[in-house]
Amino acid sequence: MNDTVNRNAAKTVTDWPVSEVAAGAILTIDLSVIRENYRRLKARLGGVRCAGVVKANGYGLGAAQVAAALAREGCDIFFVALLAEGIALRKAIGTGPDIYVLNGLPPGSEPEAVAAGLCAAINSGAQLQAWRTVAHDAGRRLPAALQVDSGMSRLGMAPAEVEALAGDSSAFDGIDIRYVMSHLACADEPHHPANEQQRLAFERLRAMLPRAPASLANSSGIFLGPSYHYDLARPGAALYGINPTPGEPNPMLPVVRLQAKVAQTRRVEKGTGIGYGHTYHADGPLSLATISFGYADGWLRRSASAAWFEGLRLPFLGRVSMDSIILDISALPPGRLREGDLVELLGPSQSVDDAAGHAGTIGYEILASLGPRFHRHYVGG
Repeated sequence: MNDTVNRNAAKTVTDWPVSEVAAGAILTIDLSVIRENYRRLKARLGGVRCAGVVKANGYGLGAAQVAAALAREGCDIFFVALLAEGIALRKAIGTGPDIYVLNGLPPGSEPEAVAAGLCAAINSGAQLQAWRTVAHDAGRRLPAALQVDSGMSRLGMAPAEVEALAGDSSAFDGIDIRYVMSHLACADEPHHPANEQQRLAFERLRAMLPRAPASLANSSGIFLGPSYHYDLARPGAALYGINPTPGEPNPMLPVVRLQAKVAQTRRVEKGTGIGYGHTYHADGPLSLATISFGYADGWLRRSASAAWFEGLRLPFLGRVSMDSIILDISALPPGRLREGDLVELLGPSQSVDDAAGHAGTIGYEILASLGPRFHRHYVGG
């Protein structure tokens, strides 16, 4: 009994599924829309294969659920950022699909990756040597993608490393090179000269390596045209409804709806200070609602935004707190909004990209920041 208690005590509160009645906010994720977005990207790619990037727990929406939905559309290649993400995803989706670890394998962790049936993304000569050694010890060829740095200066083998490998016929012994890949830095700016510069650099670098299928396009890269598609595209953000073509109409459909519960309502008089620091004072009598939702849930403190109720905009007043936000509900009839009612933060009235614009950030950060305290409600599965 004590052992059970101790094991349970070691868990955090957020290790447990959050019920709808217990949660302060509800995040609805439409898996059928993720599947439709995947189909739209596939159509644009023609016959090119399309992977699914599910790093950061599926951009905050649930890697296991998203991967299962994509698998039903025929997706059999997934990318995560970290080894721990890859191990967790393998347990969730079972054997079959390839799972690549984009950030590479930490030194000494290679046997764990082999045991989980993961594919390494090799970013350096040292990682190549380590994977080759493990392959030798395992007595079989191990799958990998060779990632080269074509101009982003983030991950991948530097050009000098690639050039050194070009003359070493034994460098890839024991390694099944599934892809040679790189990542675009400016794909969301279609006229940026770096896109073509990177494509040409990628062509030069992959020509020095063993022949293998190539992968360059991320979500926005898909929309740069066929010369960027190669053999495999790796969309992430577009699957989740983030616009891959900023400044143009979004070709993707919205995936999420985020609603927060009203915790309390009140009436205040002119001059009343509102929120931390009294950064806002009522300019007349106001009706207020406090919602159970704040920066601990991933809604950025610097965000200047609003919630919606029945299509009506309810502005934030004062600062975003850790667990709460104060809304001006004066435009609603008295008593129309009550404790326990839901107001919308993301959905038909405000897209992920809209919310990002208000916060001075990008949709990626909005989704990836969404915390574990929500009740996550999956539909369309």
